[in-house]
Amino acid sequence: MTKLELWQRYQEWLYYNRDLDFYLDISRIRFDEHLLTTLKPKFTKAFNDMSALEQGAIANPDENRMVGHYWLRNPDLAPAKLKDEIINNLEQIEAFVKKIHAGTIHPPQAPKFTHILSIGIGGSALGPEFVDEALTSPCPPLTINFIDNTDPAGIDLILNRLQSKLNTTLVIVTSKSGGTPETRNGMLEVKHAFEQQGLNFSEHAVAITMLGSKMDELERVEGWLAEFPMFDWVGGRTSEMSSVGLLSALLVGINVRELLAGAREMDIATRIPEIKQNPAALLALSWYCAGNGKGEKDMVILPYKDSLHLFSRYLQQLVMESLGKEKDLDGNLCAAIT
Repeated sequence: MTKLELWQRYQEWLYYNRDLDFYLDISRIRFDEHLLTTLKPKFTKAFNDMSALEQGAIANPDENRMVGHYWLRNPDLAPAKLKDEIINNLEQIEAFVKKIHAGTIHPPQAPKFTHILSIGIGGSALGPEFVDEALTSPCPPLTINFIDNTDPAGIDLILNRLQSKLNTTLVIVTSKSGGTPETRNGMLEVKHAFEQQGLNFSEHAVAITMLGSKMDELERVEGWLAEFPMFDWVGGRTSEMSSVGLLSALLVGINVRELLAGAREMDIATRIPEIKQNPAALLALSWYCAGNGKGEKDMVILPYKDSLHLFSRYLQQLVMESLGKEKDLDGNLCAAIT
């Protein structure tokens, strides 16, 4: 292409959202009008399927479950009962965090909690870590650390860092099933560290789990500080706007109401049923074209802003768990399996 042609293509395919101040440039992806025509029916189906999902259609035939993480940032779209659960849960988290910050809820040996230790893995860790790294101010009300792996050296490193601060550390344990081995092992190691200092782990612990899970039962028996729910219709990799991400974000001083509002605006932008006006559709078109419709090329994410360096890890899990399935929605084995 000549420089003039490149400039014209840039002008034609540059996406800008004024409300979000968000740009997306796909002009250097070499798709043509024939590909657009070929893919148009697929995009029409995708737009219709997305609309059906937001209205409560079953997204996971194997488990007969809805998928509604977008309801978390726009409860008005949710069924009435779920709408109330979403709103009430956010208000309960805000009330709890307010008491933590004020010292109304405090550790037995100190007037306030000063540190957080978050224990989880995968979707129960990467989202909160990413948001904390990206948005927390230089002087947060509490400092957060994460145990998101079973590496003994990594766990020891965190516990040694917090050794003199365990008496003012709030522990958040996140597991949807309540039985995730990696999370349970991390919790047991942390509990042992508390016991070694003569501290009662239960007086420092908060659970994020599903009602009726093993962790739910443990929290009730041991009398932890609080418990917040994980909803059946929210997958782990998309749980950042649920209790999983909102609790820790609020604790470190992030304005989650603004976070939810921004996500809601992006949802609106990515529901427009026109490829050129929809940034998610534009990215899907680019990925399809670059990988010849079969993922023949790897996706490389290079976040040039230091505070976004965890974005690639978060996106990696989001893509792998969303697309790395044994069967498609019709029950057929995926090409990668066959």
